[in-house]
Amino acid sequence: MTVTGNGKNTTGRPANISLLEEKARWVWRETLKIHKTAQGTRLASSLSCIEIFVALYYGGIIAYDEKDIHWNHRDRLIVSKSHGAVSLYPILADLGYFPMEELDRVCKQGGLLNDIPDSTIPGFETVNGSLGHGLGVACGISTALKMRNQAEKVFVLSGDGELYEGSVWEAVMFAAHNGLGNLVLIIDNNKMSMLGYCKDILDLEPLDGKLRAFGWKTKVVDGHDMGQLHRALRTFKKDGADRPKALIANTVKGRGIARLEADPLCHIKAVKGDEIDTLLGEIR
Repeated sequence: MTVTGNGKNTTGRPANISLLEEKARWVWRETLKIHKTAQGTRLASSLSCIEIFVALYYGGIIAYDEKDIHWNHRDRLIVSKSHGAVSLYPILADLGYFPMEELDRVCKQGGLLNDIPDSTIPGFETVNGSLGHGLGVACGISTALKMRNQAEKVFVLSGDGELYEGSVWEAVMFAAHNGLGNLVLIIDNNKMSMLGYCKDILDLEPLDGKLRAFGWKTKVVDGHDMGQLHRALRTFKKDGADRPKALIANTVKGRGIARLEADPLCHIKAVKGDEIDTLLGEIR
């Protein structure tokens, strides 16, 4: 399933939810294939955010131009949970940012793509190897766009475990104080960090209440329900109020692989090639 890029993809197109769901299943399969040959990739973290990436890129939410990656009128996406960005690779290849063949060379010598992405990869705005910096960088970009009276939005994908970083909450306060209405934080709320369940380490709930107390507009959705997810993103995209927005997407870490879903330490667990072949065979 390949989509040829047409350049300057602007927003406002009607979304076919069934098509988006089909795309999500395709990305799930491609992410597993990548992990089969690149076992160092963080599979569980990459599976929980697939529907978010699909809704943003195929659902007409983000404006982009794969032929002009620095197009001035693109929306900006910062993948702050960069270890989970591997599931974005198939989408960017499908849209024409780089050849599909690169998906077979992830983490290989001479390949373009790594387990942790960097800004040399077409389609990635920043380097986000260390957690907790994406939202702060996004605040800077949002401020610059606001000062230039540009209408583009800045989206940030963050993990919930990433919210343990104090720098995130400094950015949360900055965004609200400065009325950054062009900023949308999407939290992949899979409820696990590297060391276990978030509720057992340092409970983040009620997350939406905390963000509202800081002056943010919030919405909570099922992050695997494409209809809910797309409607919420579209609403935030059109919202012209001068308050930053946070979409809390409740997701499942390791989604689609039962033993990962049930393992609070699945963050660094690999799935071997024969098991991946079995999983892919079951869904044909």
